[in-house]
Amino acid sequence: MQNSSQPISFSWATRFFTIWTGQAFSLFGSALVQFSLIWWLTQKSGSATVLAIATLVGMLPQIVIGPFAGALVDRWNRRIIMILADGTIAAFSLLLAYLFATGTVQIWQIYAVMMVRAIGGAFHFPAMSASTPLMVPKEQLTRVNGLNQALQGVNSLVAPPVGALLLSILPTQGILLIDVGTAALAILPLLFIPIPQPQRYEEFQQQKVKPGLVQDIRDALAYIRSIPGFTAIIFMALFLNFLLVPTGALTPLLITKHFGKGAIELGLMESSMGFGIIAGGVLLSIWGGFKKKIVTTVIGIIGLGLGVMLVGLAPANLFALAIAGNIILGFMLPIANGPVGALMQSIVRPDMQGRVMSLLNSGATAISPLGLLIAGPFSDWLGIRVWFWAGGILCIMIAGAAFFVPIIMNVENYKEPTQVPAPEAI
Repeated sequence: MQNSSQPISFSWATRFFTIWTGQAFSLFGSALVQFSLIWWLTQKSGSATVLAIATLVGMLPQIVIGPFAGALVDRWNRRIIMILADGTIAAFSLLLAYLFATGTVQIWQIYAVMMVRAIGGAFHFPAMSASTPLMVPKEQLTRVNGLNQALQGVNSLVAPPVGALLLSILPTQGILLIDVGTAALAILPLLFIPIPQPQRYEEFQQQKVKPGLVQDIRDALAYIRSIPGFTAIIFMALFLNFLLVPTGALTPLLITKHFGKGAIELGLMESSMGFGIIAGGVLLSIWGGFKKKIVTTVIGIIGLGLGVMLVGLAPANLFALAIAGNIILGFMLPIANGPVGALMQSIVRPDMQGRVMSLLNSGATAISPLGLLIAGPFSDWLGIRVWFWAGGILCIMIAGAAFFVPIIMNVENYKEPTQVPAPEAI
């Protein structure tokens, strides 16, 4: 099925980017809160265990609740889901701000709010992702995904220093109140701009007996398997996540043990990736990628491999080469991720979008700890740089092999066997 056959108005850009801008402010507010809460936990406890638990409570909802949230997104009104998700997160930020202001905040309360925020994100992400192809013309999806990637780069680059600056002039509750304000900016456009709903939502309003959520998830898994090449692309993406996520965790040790550098150089490494992500995202949003989205993604994966290899190959006296490798890595992340996201949005049936996106997000989140568990002992055994070399080489080999697998390269030619009726705006 082609989403471009759906009635998207000529004013799509005004409507979509009004919502997108509000969401961008909200994401930045959330990044500020994340930074401030992690910093408070660091200062309060000084415990690695406390920080590890904080990371865990932020990941578990994505892994456990994500698939069920996606099934509900495909059943319920997606606009209302986004409003409720943003509103709930803002309400708990307001509650936490009160606890900070009264000096009664406890570490377990921070955990609880982090978990609520993660649950809200588990609903919000698939709702927004599934709504995008119903509001944006198919030929513009890659550009929109490029902007999303650039936004992630801006948040990762700008939020930490801005958060640190704000904490020097505001108490933690002040940062939380900023988050409440940015959430309001996200909710306001949703109150007035309708978002199309897939036909399945309309049918559910008339059904007395609905299939269970577990059956919905099974249907989504069967649907993924039914699209030729789609399963291979998903496994490829998960394996790349397994390879690349640990490199971020290993970078501080690479800086200190191999290069003999300190915090300033670590900051430069992290900033260089952020600059690369922003540049790659902006380029993709202007360029739009090759006509075949999968070609752009595969080339991006090759670039990821080259960037990771450069970081690992840089000798101790050539720290600048590692910086260059990290810039390439950041630049290629949007080139690899943006088109494949647009590809999924363009070929996945609208009433399956929430479930498919949630399953992918849950899988990507779940594979990250596994990669970290293996990368740690592996690097202690063979050396930190070896993981970078191996990861880079495998990225290039996987992408190179994909070029010779027709079922992967022709995935965009898939057509739904039957046409699903166009969505209605609600």
